[in-house]
Amino acid sequence: MPLPLTTAEKRTENVKEHTEHTEANKQVKNNIRADKQKCVEDLVWTGEKAARDGNMKKLCNTTKNRAGKYSKPERPVKNEDGKPMTEIREQRNRWVEYFEEPLNRPASSNSPDT
Repeated sequence: MPLPLTTAEKRTENVKEHTEHTEANKQVKNNIRADKQKCVEDLVWTGEKAARDGNMKKLCNTTKNRAGKYSKPERPVKNEDGKPMTEIREQRNRWVEYFEEPLNRPASSNSPDT
């Protein structure tokens, strides 16, 4: 049966654990910093390439993204009355309805809802 730890041994163990935790925390922070830097460099490279190619849309989107003012919200699916649908099943049914009209044929039977 192991002997109980003395106060000094407990303190030493706690200091060791604290040091390990601090080192791990520093490593995580350094990795996050490096990832952010790489992301910024990738955005800059993408912006420069878009500018060279004359792709103004991509350049504008990249600049907005870099400035932190970029959001491209999804457009809601609307029913025939023009009101947005919130339920996923309703949206899928509306898409099936929408594509049946121009194709003049029923939807396939292997839909993901079945």
